[in-house]
Amino acid sequence: MGSSAIQGELWGARAADWAELQEGMSRPLWEAMLTAAEVTEGTRLLDAGCGAGGASLLAAARGARVAGLDASPALIAIARRRLPGGDFQVGDLEALPYGEGCFDVSFAANSLMFAASPAAALGELARVTAPGGRVVIGVWGPPERCDMRHLFEAVLATRPAPPPGGGPFALSGPGVLEQLIEQVGREIIGTGEADCPFEYADFEHLWRAQCSAGPFQAAIRSVGEERLKSAVACAVAPFFRDGGAIRLDNRFRYAVAARPGPAP
Repeated sequence: MGSSAIQGELWGARAADWAELQEGMSRPLWEAMLTAAEVTEGTRLLDAGCGAGGASLLAAARGARVAGLDASPALIAIARRRLPGGDFQVGDLEALPYGEGCFDVSFAANSLMFAASPAAALGELARVTAPGGRVVIGVWGPPERCDMRHLFEAVLATRPAPPPGGGPFALSGPGVLEQLIEQVGREIIGTGEADCPFEYADFEHLWRAQCSAGPFQAAIRSVGEERLKSAVACAVAPFFRDGGAIRLDNRFRYAVAARPGPAP
């Protein structure tokens, strides 16, 4: 099974929980990216790694003509129900099923780092973006600005061996994303940050939400749910608030790159 199929299976295992409980917490990042990429009426937009279509809905609300691609058939099914007018397909970020220059904006929020080769995936995004168009990439910010790092570290510590790939923070180091963009021959025209607090009513809410994410599903299959849940409970203990609620503050960052040519 290829890496795209593996990711699709992991992220689709609890697709309904992802759509309902976790995906929307990234909305501040999506809004900032859509604004920075100047998405407006008539923009042809590709949502690469679209998940259950949360960002696609926001783009459509701005008047964009949306296509979305994800490795998970279960998440794509939800995206299709949410946005019947969108063109959603199951596919691989490293082999996009679109012709050259099909989109004014290629948008990838928290998806590029899960590709087997982020460079190849970014090259594909650049290929399908029209001359004068924009590629906008969103990733986790510095680990020290993300409370979620404590949960990621707890998950990693339970596993007998590190999973393949660089993990959620693979593109978060200083200059890493910018260097990747330059490697595919694109010019960075803007960068920014967005804060996305993850707020949960109680631990069971957090557990259901986080278990819907691919890295947690991979860990559950490796060490079992009971062991992982115990590790996560210890990691999140400092973040409880009055009444049992939990808040994890996270900083995300994004970069906008241009493909040479006249504006669309």
